[in-house]
Amino acid sequence: MRYMFKRSYDADINLFKHKAQMFWYLALLVLVVALPWLIDDFFIGEATNVLIWAIAGMGLMVLVGHTGQASLGHAAFMALGCYANVIMLQRGVPFVIAFPLAGLITGVVGAIITLPILRLQGIYLAIATLAISVLTEDFIIIAEPWTGGVSGLMAPAFDIFGISINRYVTPDLFYFLALGVALLVLGAYRNLLRAPLGRAFVALRDSEISAQAMGVNITKTKAISFGISCAIVGLAGALLGLYAGAFNHETFNIVLSIQLLLMIVIGGLGSIHGAFFGAIVIGFLPQFIAISRDVISESFGLGSVFIPGIESGIFAAILIGFILFEPSGIYGRWVKIRTYFELFPFYRKGMFKRQKSFLKTERMK
Repeated sequence: MRYMFKRSYDADINLFKHKAQMFWYLALLVLVVALPWLIDDFFIGEATNVLIWAIAGMGLMVLVGHTGQASLGHAAFMALGCYANVIMLQRGVPFVIAFPLAGLITGVVGAIITLPILRLQGIYLAIATLAISVLTEDFIIIAEPWTGGVSGLMAPAFDIFGISINRYVTPDLFYFLALGVALLVLGAYRNLLRAPLGRAFVALRDSEISAQAMGVNITKTKAISFGISCAIVGLAGALLGLYAGAFNHETFNIVLSIQLLLMIVIGGLGSIHGAFFGAIVIGFLPQFIAISRDVISESFGLGSVFIPGIESGIFAAILIGFILFEPSGIYGRWVKIRTYFELFPFYRKGMFKRQKSFLKTERMK
């Protein structure tokens, strides 16, 4: 029998709520696997870009959405993963070793760097991570013998078990590479949330004092969360470097950190779905604007119309709209719509209203 609400602890940690949900996810998996045979090379490249954004979004979601630690410096860790992977590839290290090692290096470095700032909270933590992102751009320029400085680096050709992969020559294979990494990260992330460590992350997000009272080591849990988050973002950065082909310090500027944070806010904080929904918006919005501009220009005979900053303006307008009318993001809106039809006619309008009450332990801060 199918139930709308959880009735046991096992239901809370199951991978799927019911068999119908498992069927739809499997159908979605079949669709994304068959995508290269359904669309042309251009949109395969765009879909690959969305998957890379989704991987980075899941990395940041671990830290912000499920541990409650704000970060504006994850572009720095994307840069670290990107440069580490490409430098190892240039020195002859096989991709199957260089790629995971880049993520591991990024995770370890991220955990070590953030140890001194773990006692900070809220806006102060965000400012500290922002400083890391700003300093990273200068460090990339200073470390010119390894990073290429202002000129940057070119991603070399690579192969996996003898199969050559290139974004432009074999876009379908590069798509499957990004899809495979995304599925591995997704599976690990989903199981992490079912494990005691994932529960500790959520407890830490809801109330540090209550989590500490339940035996959670606050500093250790935060450091692990930063490490896991940076490792996943490092993998996304490694893929982004191979996807871009050429990159320098400007590729990983502060704007990228802000985009990552806004992406998960728009998609929906505190849910894996939010990372994917936000990635779709970030990935396809520039192409949607470009296509719409061309259609309008051809329809009204305006010629080539270019408005500086239109992408940033539209993105900012979308963000403001979500903050004002749907703070829980795209996935939060979908949950409300789904719940309405599941519970009709017993759905109550105030069911998802944010509670004004808060823990007394938090009031003591």
